[in-house]
Amino acid sequence: MPKRGKKEDVKTGAEPEIDGAEPEVKKGKKGAGKEVDQAVLYEDAPDKLSTADGKKYTLKISSWNVDGVRAWVKKQGLNWVREEDPHIICLQETKCAEKALPAEIKDMPEYPHKYWACSDDKEGYSGVAMLCKDKPVNVTYGIGMEEHDKEGRVITAEFDSYFLVAAYVPNSSRGLVRLDYRQRWDVDFRGYLKGLESKKPLILCGDLNVAHQEIDLKNPKTNKKTPGFTPQERQGFTELLAEGFIDSFRELYPDTPYAYTFWTYMMNARAKNVGWRLDYFVLSKTLQPALCDCKIRSKAMGSDHCPITLYMAI
Repeated sequence: MPKRGKKEDVKTGAEPEIDGAEPEVKKGKKGAGKEVDQAVLYEDAPDKLSTADGKKYTLKISSWNVDGVRAWVKKQGLNWVREEDPHIICLQETKCAEKALPAEIKDMPEYPHKYWACSDDKEGYSGVAMLCKDKPVNVTYGIGMEEHDKEGRVITAEFDSYFLVAAYVPNSSRGLVRLDYRQRWDVDFRGYLKGLESKKPLILCGDLNVAHQEIDLKNPKTNKKTPGFTPQERQGFTELLAEGFIDSFRELYPDTPYAYTFWTYMMNARAKNVGWRLDYFVLSKTLQPALCDCKIRSKAMGSDHCPITLYMAI
């Protein structure tokens, strides 16, 4: 199975291997090769800036797994943020203690309200951030369970009419050594979200580390035992949706193929669009009428993930 390179190193706490490669060309007796499918790239449709009943968006949120915020800043990631200009930007896998953040992002004037969650035990591991133009009513870190709150994976911001939860869901890791833990996380995180939703609707965004359906990755047949596409992880996401949530992208584009947000650095996977859709905006069903659009900005470079953007009339 192809490896994902440095990012897979379990010692760094990063994501494990994912089979993003195309099948090998099988040669016949005379050396004739079976043609590999030509790459089909994803083209984001024009942004829909209004709801189905004509209400113009009032909230724009972007989310991006940056695979190390210091390297991402050097790759001009903040230029994309300024061009996209969301009201809120959520980052995952920042891999940086707050004291070591680059000044370019720590002092970014466009987002005066910034919140950071980092791993307590491992330097340069995991981590999420939320940068807001408007100050939330309240901000909390973690989900209130010690087992899950040491790795800097969740920030929750309460606003007047909704909660925003930014998350970097734990990966099951190489050899599925953390699959049991991941299943416990899914149950406890689902309970946490339901508790919030009992108070007001919520938006969940981030790298949820699961490709839910076969349409959500290029090579489903060869990845059924790969972290992010095991039956257990897929079922966990199904159970989340069954609790009264919607996958905003599939709500709008149920049959759109080749729409991926992650590509391994190996084997030229991004150029071939051999990828996975691991990044989501999940909404309370009650927010469905306020949904304008959910975008995959697949042309934005700077990480092995691309950013996604949500438009809401809320």
